[in-house]
Amino acid sequence: MTKTNNFYITTPIYYPSAKPHMGHAYSSIVADVFARFNRLDGKDVFYLTGTDEHGLKIQRAAEKNNLSPKEFCNKISKTFKDLTKTLNLSNDDFIRTTENRHHKSVEAIWNKLVKSGDIYLSKYSGWYSVSDEAYYDENEIEERDGTKCAKLSGSKVDWVEEESFFFKLSKWGPLLLKHYEKNPNFILPTSRKNEVVEFVKSGLKDLSVSRTSFKWGIPVPNSKDHIVYVWLDALVNYLSALNFPDEKDKLYKKFWPASVHIIGKDILRFHAIYWPAFLLAAKLPLPHRIYGHGWILSGEKKMSKSLGNILDPLEIIKKFGIDPLRYYLIKEVSLGNDGNVSMENLKNCINNDLANNFGNLCQRVFTFLEKNYSNKIPKVSLSNKKDKEIIEKTINSLPNLVKLMQKQELNLYIRHVVDLSFEANKYFNDMQPWSLKKSDPNRMDQILYTITNQIKNITILLSPIIPETSEKILKILNIKSVKLSDINNDKVLNFNKPLNNISILFKKIDEQ
Repeated sequence: MTKTNNFYITTPIYYPSAKPHMGHAYSSIVADVFARFNRLDGKDVFYLTGTDEHGLKIQRAAEKNNLSPKEFCNKISKTFKDLTKTLNLSNDDFIRTTENRHHKSVEAIWNKLVKSGDIYLSKYSGWYSVSDEAYYDENEIEERDGTKCAKLSGSKVDWVEEESFFFKLSKWGPLLLKHYEKNPNFILPTSRKNEVVEFVKSGLKDLSVSRTSFKWGIPVPNSKDHIVYVWLDALVNYLSALNFPDEKDKLYKKFWPASVHIIGKDILRFHAIYWPAFLLAAKLPLPHRIYGHGWILSGEKKMSKSLGNILDPLEIIKKFGIDPLRYYLIKEVSLGNDGNVSMENLKNCINNDLANNFGNLCQRVFTFLEKNYSNKIPKVSLSNKKDKEIIEKTINSLPNLVKLMQKQELNLYIRHVVDLSFEANKYFNDMQPWSLKKSDPNRMDQILYTITNQIKNITILLSPIIPETSEKILKILNIKSVKLSDINNDKVLNFNKPLNNISILFKKIDEQ
């Protein structure tokens, strides 16, 4: 990963031909967790998301809705922008490929590729999927019920023949392989890297990078009949948000190359092969990492409109709340693998981990302080071995937790934090401070100080995942803002000020 104090993370830019689904929510939440954690760790963060608004698929969807492509994009893109608020994302920018700043960047990249001698005019003939906006080789398609489809996505493909500009992708194969070998963590998880390496080793063909059969897109500079291929157009968004081609711009200088591109595995080839090849040809630095997560499944199958199994994140949020959904997706879906979203599992996760465990712990401790300490946290010096152990274990785990997040080992991170939460609950139960009120009030003070401090620490570690609830807990504790280093700092606790109003943090699902 980058050694600087700057961290630039991106989601895929979403194709707004239909309303957002759980897969969109998952990518965005994952990226948001990493963005929030790095801010917590003192990094200067730039988090980008947005919409990819060009191509034949958009043009056809607009026609179907009796709207112009721009009107259609304005309408659908707004739902994705609204989703950033609903998901409580901390994105710094929202890029749209219909913006002038993006057009300027795409033209600049195109001109660089022409200048490097990597663009030439020829004729394309082959299989193309409008749905995927992707070209497929003969060995990548199959016949299903009399229709030619892409094996990977199942999308219908059509035979296309047209004049096209080509990018000399074949030229960059050896250099890409050298880059993968020199930078073993460039593509993660490793299974995705192996996939890409095998594909590149099998030989790359030059890539068609313009279309003439439709007009909704960015015109090729000095060639009005050609539209820039939607993926060459879309990938440049990661640069256009940083005001490229102005390489002296403070955003570009500060944040390029990107730290991590978070993407779904279905668009791995575009990001791990085409994108670095474009950048190499344009003589621009490559991103540090491409992380391809799995699909969110519904009933063991990938979500699709044709199967009628699309899960609407907005409906789930309306029913259960945003933090429970964020927590469930991060904890129960293994980041590098496909994950099956089940309402029963969601309910169990919320009840067991959040309501019965961490939420219940906070409720019990804060209520105990209210009844026995005039709603204030006792200030003591720790001398008991068990008190010290529980706090020190958390402090000592910090370097490893930071490393896990730097490697996008999100599931191991949250597993460790959940363990700390269960241990805190066990500590409170085992210590039984309620039984010491008369016999040993000083010991009771130590226990309450320790457990409150540990609640603060766990809240800090959970804040990138459940930011809304974490903010509520910190507000109860009279803490306005925190950083990761505050886990080793009890001075952020206000010992003289009464705790703020206590409310239920997580409702058990069966109570709704």
